[in-house]
Amino acid sequence: MLIVTHHAPDLDAIAATWMLKRFVAQEFADAKVAFVNPGETIAPAEAEQFGCQPHQVTHVDTGLGEFDHHQLDRGKEFLSATLLTYQYACDVHPELKKDQSLEKLAQFVTDIDHFQEVHWPEAGDIRYLFMIHELIRGLENLEAHSDESQLHFGFTCLDSVYSTITQYLKAQEIIEHEGQEFHLKAGPALALETSNDDTIKLAQKSGYILVIRKDPQLGNIRIKARPDADLSLETLYQAIKKKDEVGNWYYHPGGKMLLNGSQKHRNQQPTPLSLQDVVGLVKHLYS
Repeated sequence: MLIVTHHAPDLDAIAATWMLKRFVAQEFADAKVAFVNPGETIAPAEAEQFGCQPHQVTHVDTGLGEFDHHQLDRGKEFLSATLLTYQYACDVHPELKKDQSLEKLAQFVTDIDHFQEVHWPEAGDIRYLFMIHELIRGLENLEAHSDESQLHFGFTCLDSVYSTITQYLKAQEIIEHEGQEFHLKAGPALALETSNDDTIKLAQKSGYILVIRKDPQLGNIRIKARPDADLSLETLYQAIKKKDEVGNWYYHPGGKMLLNGSQKHRNQQPTPLSLQDVVGLVKHLYS
């Protein structure tokens, strides 16, 4: 199989190609990718150079075919090549209709393809230049760059984004159904027993001034306070050191992080303290 998209592939062209290769894998996993000028199709003779006949060629975001949205009628609809390939993937594998991460990814790419970021808060802020579509576009200004390198950089980004969205949605569910809320003088706090580390940031963004997470598999505990929380974790650190002579703890001098275990530090010893032990200490010190 041969997937054909346009030169200097943007997020939509990359995501549509990624969608086919990742989620219609039985047909496209090993597909080669060729590039043409926007709107064009590949010549049969050029397709033959890839070892493909016309029936083995699929155009994406170009060529006005099944997975293009630049026709006169489709151009008036809120479509993208990614949305079209997503719908096709769901037709082939109906179970994908339940995959919220994939749906949200397709929606985001479609929004970007229609320049919906113009409606974002502070749309001109430089922070948006760190987003995936801008990073892909930025490659075009680098000399050591090709259509292929841009495509595969985008694939890596999308694999990461898909994984992150999946963890985020799981974190939402864990916080809602498994979180143990309690109150401190500085505000609401949350305790969780889960391996999902995304729960910490998401809970803080949701308004919890302090979050405690214990990993039930590794035994590590991570404690973080919001940057604007009116409390320092130094007092807790001193109290924990008196109770725990086994675990390795790192206290961040900023006063908002107290960590027993991190992917950045592979040799830390997990604490024998339970989640409820730490919650009890926190309540005693900060209530």
